[in-house]
Amino acid sequence: MSTFPDGFLWGAATAGHQIEGNNVNSDWWARELTMPGMELSGDACDSYHRYRQDIDLLADAGLTAYRFSLEWARIEPVQGHFSRAELAHYRRMIEYCFERNVTPVVTLQHFTTPQWFANDGAWLAEDASEKFQRYVMAATDILEGVDWVVTMNEPNMQAAIMTAMRRMQQTQGGQWQSPTVEGEGEKKQTHSDFLTYADPEIGRTFTAIHHAARDIVRARTNAKVGWTIASGALTPAPGGEEKLLEIRYGKEDVYWEGSRGDDFVGVQAYSSQEVDANGLVPHPPHPDNTLVGTAYRPDALSMAVRHAWDITEGVPVLVTENGIATADDGQRIRYTTEALVGLQETMAEGIDVRGYLHWSLLDNFEWGHWEPTFGLITVDRATFARTPKPSLAWLGRVARHNKLDAEVRS
Repeated sequence: MSTFPDGFLWGAATAGHQIEGNNVNSDWWARELTMPGMELSGDACDSYHRYRQDIDLLADAGLTAYRFSLEWARIEPVQGHFSRAELAHYRRMIEYCFERNVTPVVTLQHFTTPQWFANDGAWLAEDASEKFQRYVMAATDILEGVDWVVTMNEPNMQAAIMTAMRRMQQTQGGQWQSPTVEGEGEKKQTHSDFLTYADPEIGRTFTAIHHAARDIVRARTNAKVGWTIASGALTPAPGGEEKLLEIRYGKEDVYWEGSRGDDFVGVQAYSSQEVDANGLVPHPPHPDNTLVGTAYRPDALSMAVRHAWDITEGVPVLVTENGIATADDGQRIRYTTEALVGLQETMAEGIDVRGYLHWSLLDNFEWGHWEPTFGLITVDRATFARTPKPSLAWLGRVARHNKLDAEVRS
């Protein structure tokens, strides 16, 4: 099979905090100001003001879908006080997508929360679900005509961060240590050891909150609704079978199970990693390793999609993130080609995949670091000038042809 189904979504993804700039009421903004080793998001890519240009670049290339997030901290900067101006701003983004014949895929919460929410105990507070539901109610007021809504981005990664922060407080006196890996004479970011475990109980809490938000979206819109989950595409090293099941349940499977009954599940995969009897095996050094220290594994996407389909018991899949941190755009095209070939193989097996959204549209702020470049478009941080990479035109050709063939594979 080389042709994708009619109506298959082709697009790219972003997150508000990573591209908008000056998200000053969020917990991540506060974290950047207080935790050693973190770079500042600052103006980011100034996409708050330049979103039309970003959507134009995506649409002109031939892509048909844009995943972006609403920033809860902008919409509800003070508990119980909702900004009509910010809601109108995000509605204008939605309307501009419609104007450019781009399908908006709207994420209601992408990692960040208002600082007041974090101060009140965040997701583990007794009234966390009630607070989030009030925000979701406000957000649904601007979602008329939107067909795809994500309640939360990677709650499993949020839970892993929460678990790690607990351990940090117990073992490091509350001092943040940014995760790094040695490589080619410099330290590079990695998530492998830092986010090894996630408490399954936190996962069950997130699931209940997601279901409550899902009910609101279904009652107040006609959109399909789900959430996105980070997949490690983990494999067992000899003797690591039991440890893999233990790690994967807390980090992933409790969330895939929580997706049962959703209209779709967002699969997000980048690399694969082995697990031995002691836990995650570090990625071995290799010239093709990414800027975040992970192995070059485009097959991770097909592995993740198969696992999601299995554990969710057949919930339709939307690939909401897949990409590679690299300064070599040729490597990005090779990686994406191989990932899409694998994705087609899963679809040939009968797995229902609705679309592919590349991470990311822009080189952006990667949660404490500016070095990792995932984007289809380079952004000059001084002038905010956008420069499309060859990978954007390449993916646009795939989208226009709706297939992989000799013309678009290189």
